[in-house]
Amino acid sequence: MKAFYTIALLVLSNAFMTFAWYGHLKFKEMKWSASLPLVSIILISWGIALFEYILQVPANRIGFKNYGGPFSLVQLKVIQEVITLVVFVGFSLLFFKTETFRWNHLIGFLFLILAVYFIFKK
Repeated sequence: MKAFYTIALLVLSNAFMTFAWYGHLKFKEMKWSASLPLVSIILISWGIALFEYILQVPANRIGFKNYGGPFSLVQLKVIQEVITLVVFVGFSLLFFKTETFRWNHLIGFLFLILAVYFIFKK
């Protein structure tokens, strides 16, 4: 059950992180933010990123072996990276219609899945 909570929190955390890091690139298209200075965009992104941390820290605590979780530190990091890429691909395809998902991206992601396999291999 801790593995499920860890992964669910990491997915939610990464959704906030991705929006904080890349969502502002769409602000120019929105009337309310078109003329905001960079410092305002940074503060908005920090506000969004706060929710990432609110979810990320508990995810790592719940999932880490030293706190009774099922994952080593390396396993947590690899899980987080794969989730980040999956969330990012979904985000970029939904919000940035000009982005495409090509065969070389798929191959790269397959290598990441292999990385997960080897990290978890005993």
